[in-house]
Amino acid sequence: MTSKFSILIFTLNIFYSCNTTIKQEQNSKNEITQLLDTWHNLASNADISYFDYIADEGIYIGTAKEEVWTKGEFLSFSKPYFDKGKAWDFTPFDRHVYLNDDMDFAWFNEKLETWMGICRGSGVLQKTKSGWKIYQYTLSVAVPNEKIDEVISVINQ
Repeated sequence: MTSKFSILIFTLNIFYSCNTTIKQEQNSKNEITQLLDTWHNLASNADISYFDYIADEGIYIGTAKEEVWTKGEFLSFSKPYFDKGKAWDFTPFDRHVYLNDDMDFAWFNEKLETWMGICRGSGVLQKTKSGWKIYQYTLSVAVPNEKIDEVISVINQ
């Protein structure tokens, strides 16, 4: 009788542990989704607190080949736009968030509706003492495969 009871308790502990891990993972993904949605909204409202979401060591990679900025460089480049009340308006959809086993690093990809058409964003976040921070964000223009030759010819001009 004791061994059956021990097996039952062991099984229940495993089930509880797995269920707790799934809930923690979903909570983290929800936090990240909310953070990214807020971050995009801050840019669309030209709210300078947008930059608080990027880690001090963070990198922003834009669509042009020379656009690889540290947080400070990106802030310097962007501040005139924010000061004028007009930054950029990216509306995310079709986002996928992934976590490492320790749930302290996350990476994601998303599609964005923008003035350039559909773009892609991807990034890496780390959970810090003050919450999730963006360590890298990469923006790219989504080019249909049948249009790539035209794009290449423009890039090579």
